[in-house]
Amino acid sequence: MKISIVLAAGEGTRMKSKTPKVLHEILGKPMLEYVIDSARESNIEKVSVIIGHGKEKINEYFQTKDVVFREQPMGEGIPYGTGFAVMQADGDYNDEDTVIILNGDTPLIESKTLDEFIKYHEQGNFSCTILTAEMENPYGYGRIVRDEDAKIYKIVEQKDANEKEKLIREINSGIFAFKGEDLRRTLKSLNTDNAQGELYLTDLIKTLFEEGKRVGGYRLRNNSEILGVNSRDHLSKCTEIMRDRVNRYYMLEGVTLIDPKSVIIESSVKIGRDTVIYPGAILQGSTEIGENCTIYGTTRIVNSKIGDNTTIDNALIEDSTVGDSTKIGPYAHLRPKANVGDNVKIGNFVEVKNSNFGNGSKAGHLAYIGDADVGENVNVGCGVIFVNYDGKGKHRTEVGDNAFLGSNANLVAPVKVEEYGYIAAGSTITKDVLEGQLSVERAKQRNVDGWVEKKGLK
Repeated sequence: MKISIVLAAGEGTRMKSKTPKVLHEILGKPMLEYVIDSARESNIEKVSVIIGHGKEKINEYFQTKDVVFREQPMGEGIPYGTGFAVMQADGDYNDEDTVIILNGDTPLIESKTLDEFIKYHEQGNFSCTILTAEMENPYGYGRIVRDEDAKIYKIVEQKDANEKEKLIREINSGIFAFKGEDLRRTLKSLNTDNAQGELYLTDLIKTLFEEGKRVGGYRLRNNSEILGVNSRDHLSKCTEIMRDRVNRYYMLEGVTLIDPKSVIIESSVKIGRDTVIYPGAILQGSTEIGENCTIYGTTRIVNSKIGDNTTIDNALIEDSTVGDSTKIGPYAHLRPKANVGDNVKIGNFVEVKNSNFGNGSKAGHLAYIGDADVGENVNVGCGVIFVNYDGKGKHRTEVGDNAFLGSNANLVAPVKVEEYGYIAAGSTITKDVLEGQLSVERAKQRNVDGWVEKKGLK
């Protein structure tokens, strides 16, 4: 059985945040979740996460995830260190298991890399395998020290390294694979005789070597996968890499990104072929975009479904659905539970909320459509307001097919306009309008002669 122990107990003081470090997000997903997902995709059957600082928030976020949480003791007299953290998961693996040690603050590690790493470890029958990397500037990393036969015999941390060891460019990524039996036994031999006064997991390498056990080193091909996050600057760099990785995936799948570096797409989004996305767009959550769509400007779409051949221009769409061959924007806002049909026009400064807006209907500009059921081929004129709130509760408005709502009309809910009902411009409608009726509700116009002169305005 393959078991992963993910180290996520660190405080992350350099983040300068009340949020636990591993909960800081990259493209809408916490760092720790990326690591857990990569482990799962690598067919690791069980994931144990070691938590400490911010444990309540971490537990709350991942309560629906199939992971085991183990709390690391904290306080005065606690030795800390990676070795101490791994000890907390002692009961989560058996001697015959393969145990993979991962870090909750290295979100870029890919499942295919873990697959190759684990395969190398198991086929080589190593007691421990280290994921290593060659670095131009290895400062800050533990160095891989090999003997004259190129066998790894220890890892030395930066603060404990001598001048010769500091010249070594092969570094420890912090990712290990162990035979369960060897991990459990050698953990008991750890001590705090080092510059940090901590229990280093890396000290197990020397112990295993001295026991005559086989220690392997698997060289990483892409060093960016082990970039850790200790500051907001590191978080930004990892976000940039993840954004490029995600955007490249969509482009290879047939999506055109005019300027990939200025488009933010979360990995959970689905996009159909031949869709074109212009600079500034943000696609988030469970959003699904159909085929042959065009998305312009500063559009943001969150947890929404967009049909085929639809154009979105500088709009905000939240938790809504949009049909085929529809045009949204510019500067429109679909609030949660807006259900917009096919061949629809939602134009400038139109807001739709908790409403159904039927096929072929149009609201060209400056309208509010809230808590409404609008039929097909309805015209909503400029300035139309669906008055849905009476100060205590929300009420719905129904508008039948082929109705016409004149400019600056107010529909005070609850009210119904039947098929082919016409509302004259400027009317405030409080009573139902029957099929084929014209409803006019406004005062009779009076033109007062000489009024300007009487007021002394001329």
